[in-house]
Amino acid sequence: MTDMSEMFKKMGLFGVGVISLTQEKIEEFSQEMIKKGEMSREEGKKFVKEVLSEKEKQMEEFEEKINEKVKETFKKSGVVMKSDITALEKKIEKLEKTIEAMTKKQEN
Repeated sequence: MTDMSEMFKKMGLFGVGVISLTQEKIEEFSQEMIKKGEMSREEGKKFVKEVLSEKEKQMEEFEEKINEKVKETFKKSGVVMKSDITALEKKIEKLEKTIEAMTKKQEN
């Protein structure tokens, strides 16, 4: 079978990445290559599976990058996150209990 980068070149999508491809387009391309005799049916199935797997991998990486950028942006902007508020609530609760315990000791 032709390697994946050569297949992408034939698809005219090497620089675009597989994120933009739909399963339908990938399967269409595979069928076209099978008709032209450039790959067997088995190679076509394998190609579709590999491209969809690569697409999923790229989507996950893209989502991770977006999440990191969003976190960075919030951190730089000084916006308080829910996790920060929860941590502060726990600290306040602990301080209240400590003060309450100290007050009870002084009363006795």
